[in-house]
Amino acid sequence: MAKSPIYEVLTTAALTALGTASLVGVHHYYRRQTQPDARLQDYAAGLTGLGVQRFTDAYQTYCTQKTATAHITTIHPRPVCWVSGVAAMPKASKSANLQDDDSDFHESDFGVVGIDADRQIVWQTTMPERVHDIVVQPINKDSSNKSKINKRDVVVMGRRPSEWFWVLDTANGQVKYAIQAAVDRHFYGHACYSLDGTLLYVTENDTVNLVGTIGVYKVSKGYQKIAEFDAYGIGPHELIMHPDGEILIIANGGIKTEKASREELNLDSMQPSLVYLNRHNGALLEQVSPEHKQMSVRHLAVNHDGMVVIGIQFQGDKHINVPLVLTHHRGESELKPLLMPDNQWQRFHHYIASVAVDSKHNLLCATSPFGGCAAVFDLTTRALISINNIPDCAGVSALAHNNQNDIEHAGFIVSDGLGQLTTLNVVDDLINDMPSNMSHNDKKYPLSKRTINNSQSHAMSFDNHLQAL
Repeated sequence: MAKSPIYEVLTTAALTALGTASLVGVHHYYRRQTQPDARLQDYAAGLTGLGVQRFTDAYQTYCTQKTATAHITTIHPRPVCWVSGVAAMPKASKSANLQDDDSDFHESDFGVVGIDADRQIVWQTTMPERVHDIVVQPINKDSSNKSKINKRDVVVMGRRPSEWFWVLDTANGQVKYAIQAAVDRHFYGHACYSLDGTLLYVTENDTVNLVGTIGVYKVSKGYQKIAEFDAYGIGPHELIMHPDGEILIIANGGIKTEKASREELNLDSMQPSLVYLNRHNGALLEQVSPEHKQMSVRHLAVNHDGMVVIGIQFQGDKHINVPLVLTHHRGESELKPLLMPDNQWQRFHHYIASVAVDSKHNLLCATSPFGGCAAVFDLTTRALISINNIPDCAGVSALAHNNQNDIEHAGFIVSDGLGQLTTLNVVDDLINDMPSNMSHNDKKYPLSKRTINNSQSHAMSFDNHLQAL
């Protein structure tokens, strides 16, 4: 029996109303995750012109927060001290009943993890591709709202060249936004916040002209891109904020990279440099180049007094020996090398993966996965304290407070591809032959330093960078 047209119209209208109600319900649920004050009345107001616009804006905001690939987050309720990328970690969905000989037992995912003061994993979140830099939103010192202080973002950059970065919640690792690069742009794997946490600066590549740019993203607008500056160089990699909060410091690697294959296109005509930019308008303030054109300026750290530490990745012939860690203060005409006794830079195989500074104790650590070692320097004397054997190490960050006794140790925590988190505690070494009437402050008998190492293993492979909260 044929159904009447009126029946079909009523049926279609009912199904449409049911579908609309379901869509509104689902949308309102997710909207409440980021807008606690959202009301169902807003959808009724959507019948008016202003309401329709609000609904449209809210829906677009919701869509920008979604990523095409699902993220799985596993959480344990403990405070986070560090965040790290992970090149391989066990899948959260893996069955506990699997045996060693099961075909998918060793399956792993890219991801990000939060780590507590005892070097235990607090949360882990899977990512759709391999990640590189991890950037933690600074605490706004002027904020009196404790909930905002405790709910900071952590930006996870895709490994260069990538078209994505993600914004996670530092407390639980849940993904808040997935941001795609603009047309004819890809990201170079690093970013930094303004000191008030309101803007994010990202190193990018103009894929048409193969020149470096700095993208500026507004946090309060859901990390919308609002401006772009010239990086004054090719292949900008890491960038950091000067302690004065007004200057961007950029490591221009000098290498043109083919997007799909990561092939390096101009090793014979590289132009690496260290660049200082006005963060507000992108004006070039200063630019300094290393002594050898194939000393790719890659990774950066800065001390409290504005001294910049530069990690080098040398692209020249293997027999050429160059210093791999340099320093610079604004106004200096050249980059100053940290000297290595007996030219032990050879141990680092021309490659520094990360540099980190312990500003309180004026210490520096530089890592090399190819060399399987991490060097610790005293920045006051510029002397080497130790070279520590840590296979496949890359990530490094200053140590945090101990939860039990609130003691802040001098030194660093180093992550590696074998799943170890190693602490390098720097301690004053006793001088047994010092005369009893002399003090450790006597210049004739300076107090030496040494490191105490302690490793803790995890069933995952930590990636290039480790950042402290």
